[in-house]
Amino acid sequence: MRGAVIHSPGDIRFETLEDPKILRPTDAIIRTTVTCVCGSDLWPYRGLEPIGEPHPMGHEYVGVVEEVGSEVTAVKPGQFVIGSFATSDNTCANCRNGFQSSCLHREFMSTCQADHVRVPNAQGTLVATPEQPAEEFWPGLLALSDVMGTGWWAADAAEVRPGSTAVVVGDGAVGLCGVIAAKEMGAERIIAMSRHETRQKLAREFGATDIVTERGEDGVARIKDLTDGIGADSVLECVGTPEAMRQALHSARPGGNVGFVGVPHDVAIDGEELFYSHAGLRGGPAPVRRYLPDLVDRVLEGRIAPGKVFDLTLPLEQVAEGYKAMDERRAIKVLLTP
Repeated sequence: MRGAVIHSPGDIRFETLEDPKILRPTDAIIRTTVTCVCGSDLWPYRGLEPIGEPHPMGHEYVGVVEEVGSEVTAVKPGQFVIGSFATSDNTCANCRNGFQSSCLHREFMSTCQADHVRVPNAQGTLVATPEQPAEEFWPGLLALSDVMGTGWWAADAAEVRPGSTAVVVGDGAVGLCGVIAAKEMGAERIIAMSRHETRQKLAREFGATDIVTERGEDGVARIKDLTDGIGADSVLECVGTPEAMRQALHSARPGGNVGFVGVPHDVAIDGEELFYSHAGLRGGPAPVRRYLPDLVDRVLEGRIAPGKVFDLTLPLEQVAEGYKAMDERRAIKVLLTP
């Protein structure tokens, strides 16, 4: 098969790789129909995470099942499936409690920017669509594998409620999907923090009622101005930098909640400051599998269209250009077609 391999910062290559095989009876092999580049892929690409030896990349995927292990009965060859970036057996105590991304048998997907993928824990990870979906739905279903599921988790963790005010910190694909989630959960006011016109436009299309262009303490001051000096009920932190976390915590009202889903990089939280803020804080890798059945229905029924975060489509062999486009902020999220 062919797929993306990272060799060093800025060095993504499209190479011939060994075909995936069933290694365990709980595995499945799928033929990817579309895949993509994630914002979190940019951390190693930018040299902000260690790379080590060259290795395949990608953790978002949809496709058609080609082969299953002997213990996989939930899906079968020929079915169109979506799975989470974090695999799960969906039966352990953590899975039963709704945190499949902390499954006792979890494996993180890392080879999905390729034309074929081996999915561990396939029985508890993959969700089949009722029938083969039209190609127009593929981008939206692909978004469920990570960014839409993660945006939903951000809103869920921040306890967005009907009639509430939500702030979304971050205008990447996850932040924009967080706007969708806040809208679906009934937020009356959704404030998206963005400096980029194309992303602002999409945020408004997804349901944002206000746009704040300021950052840092100026951004916090603007949020306070918009909320009668109190702060927001819910804040979705979708970046993972110290500045974004500080901005999120300071934007929440006393008793409000922050859902943080951006993978933290050098983030440190002052315990005393958090103590006196009365803000709730919850985050972590999104339990995408918990949300998949519901989100699949919403996409196929046309209630949500998270596939709109893909604003550049490239053939898979041009994956290096996809990374470059996202790194240079010429694209929100790049769709790759095998």
